[in-house]
Amino acid sequence: YSSKKWVNKLASSTMFLLGSNIFNWKIQHNIKHHTFTNIYNYDPDISNLKVIRLCQYGPLKKYHRYQHFYAFPLYGLMTFTRLFGEIGVLLGYNKKGITKEQRMNPIVQLVKLIAIKIVYFIVIIGLPIYYTDFALWQILIGFIAMHVTAGMIMSTIFQMAHVVEGTNQVLVDKDQQIKNDWLVHQLNTTSDFGRKNGLFSWYIGGLDFQIEHHIFQNICHVHYPAIADIIKATAEEYGFTYNLKPNVLSALASHFRRLKELGNEKNTHATLTDLTAV
Repeated sequence: YSSKKWVNKLASSTMFLLGSNIFNWKIQHNIKHHTFTNIYNYDPDISNLKVIRLCQYGPLKKYHRYQHFYAFPLYGLMTFTRLFGEIGVLLGYNKKGITKEQRMNPIVQLVKLIAIKIVYFIVIIGLPIYYTDFALWQILIGFIAMHVTAGMIMSTIFQMAHVVEGTNQVLVDKDQQIKNDWLVHQLNTTSDFGRKNGLFSWYIGGLDFQIEHHIFQNICHVHYPAIADIIKATAEEYGFTYNLKPNVLSALASHFRRLKELGNEKNTHATLTDLTAV
């Protein structure tokens, strides 16, 4: 976002407004998702959910056949899972040694995360109780509505980028490798959508330019429109597909159809060769 490190850190600190913390997000999203995009058992965005089947290599349950209907309401729980589940996630990172690998003190990170949660609930729940005439149930309704709205928007935006028609999902081979170069892999597993609505693009931080977001992680999102056509032309010049949904509704419809496909047993028959071939 800026050439100044402190400005970027300040911007990323808005995670605190969701009762979340920067460190967990850095591990889950910046490192795991961006490095291992759509690789089953490595990308947590498609690997960890049980009720919703977001990857064709995940376990298939009978209730998944209806997931294209019930998934969207469940997306509203995304920020709740971060709010109430992050301590367990951090304990898992500490146990696996991931926290130390990032040169962070596991105990300090755990204490910091717990403190963030306490301060968050004091501000979001405690201050309205103390300074307003609203009843607790009214405050809780507002609290839930805020999180459901945020979760629904964020989850849907993320799914339209990676779980749509035309994006590959990959297994590693016996040597824990994939068959493509990292840049090609990002093209194969990621999709842009819309891109012509400047207000919408501003609102979601340029995430409609998802391919650019993945390939050039150190470029500020305000530059994505300028480089998108160059990336598209280069990809097509070398025979690679540039996955672009023309608008938000088409991307949403594509995600709906993909959810329906993933709830169908036929997707379990895809092979490693199908998914890793260039």
